[in-house]
Amino acid sequence: MATLQSTGLGSGLDVNGLVTKLVNAERTPKQQLITKQQTTVSTQISAMGSLKGALGAFQNVLSPLKTTEAFNVRAAVSGDEEVFTASATSAAPTGSYDIEVVNLAAAHQLSSEKFANSKASVGTGLLTLSVGSKSFTVDVQAGSDSLEGIRDAINKAPDNTGVRAAIVQGTDGAHLVLTSATTGAANGIKVTAADGDGGLSKLTYEAASGNNANYKELRAAKDATIKIAGYEHKSAKNVVTDAIDGVTINLLKVTEEDSPVSLNIDANVDAAMTRINNFVSQYNALATTIGGLQSYDASTQKAGPLLGDAMLRGIDGDLKSALVKPVEGASGTYSTLASLGIKTNKDGTLTVDSAKLKTALQTNFDAVSEVFGSENGIAARLDKVISPHLAGDGDIALRNQALDKRSKTLTKDLETLDTRMKALEDRYMKQFTSLDTLLSSMQNTSTYLTQQLGNLNGSNSS
Repeated sequence: MATLQSTGLGSGLDVNGLVTKLVNAERTPKQQLITKQQTTVSTQISAMGSLKGALGAFQNVLSPLKTTEAFNVRAAVSGDEEVFTASATSAAPTGSYDIEVVNLAAAHQLSSEKFANSKASVGTGLLTLSVGSKSFTVDVQAGSDSLEGIRDAINKAPDNTGVRAAIVQGTDGAHLVLTSATTGAANGIKVTAADGDGGLSKLTYEAASGNNANYKELRAAKDATIKIAGYEHKSAKNVVTDAIDGVTINLLKVTEEDSPVSLNIDANVDAAMTRINNFVSQYNALATTIGGLQSYDASTQKAGPLLGDAMLRGIDGDLKSALVKPVEGASGTYSTLASLGIKTNKDGTLTVDSAKLKTALQTNFDAVSEVFGSENGIAARLDKVISPHLAGDGDIALRNQALDKRSKTLTKDLETLDTRMKALEDRYMKQFTSLDTLLSSMQNTSTYLTQQLGNLNGSNSS
């Protein structure tokens, strides 16, 4: 009689293999669905990040173009940059000026009378130093009352208002040199002494009262003096900011008598060209990003992550509309980007005809400024398209919130599936273990019956 045969333990039934296959058959389609959805959500999150980044980068280049004041950059050109250099803001009126630099602003500098050496005692007490209306006091104590000690006390004073002290060794002895850190006639140095042993009186100085015998004036405190179009202007510093509206003049050297240097203020065509080219480059980057997100390649049947997305279609359409419409209020030859030499390509990007753009800027800078920077200009219109989408409660933020919520839900679904599959595995394991035990018992019974039948056949033969 044939016996039940199987390989393995017990009955020979491969319980672990059977359970694994049954659980995998249950898990695989569900897990694949969740994984596919997770991939889709992750791709869309990345796509929204790319879109937001491209919109934000483009919005940044709109800032210096959004108003005519910001767009109207000025160029200030000095006729001799060894005499002065200059810069101008959009507030500067265009024009040409003749400038004479009569004298430069100077910081007050004093040198004390000679002392035997820098280490000999000068005196103790309170030494007060003033520059203009500001002052500070150092307490000179015995043991630190030499020129070196006084120099260090001045330089290290925490409330020093702008006096630098140094010691100069001459053939006649040591001299304390005091220099104001601030130029201008109003910033002269004054030194007074009080208390102590009276020795500090050798270092006092007050020109207004005639107390100036203790020092030699190496350099007088002096304002800068310039003449613009024949009119005199004074400045406490060698950087003049209040002579011509919006113009900063950096004085470097005195001009020769009756030899003024020209200063020309004009529209900065090169700076405007740079801003417009930056605008075009960044817009092209945005257009390329949008194109990739909603692309479709028929040959590979590969689609962009936001193909057919209504929000993206809306943004794309609004941007293109804002670009091509004529600017309301602009008159004459220049009212559109195309009239400035900026044309739209078939793929949605822009191309600049540099020669045509430069001619427009040189011919009518203010008209070009209106096209970009007026209230209804290109930059303002584009900014109005972009801003709502980038707002904290805008559609990109809301979409990201929804995607993040969906991502968390899918992660939880995967955890739930793991829990269910573990329970299913335990149930199958229990069922097949019972079956294995039953088959093993049947195997043993079969073996016993076979043996008994064999014994019985042997007895009959005898």
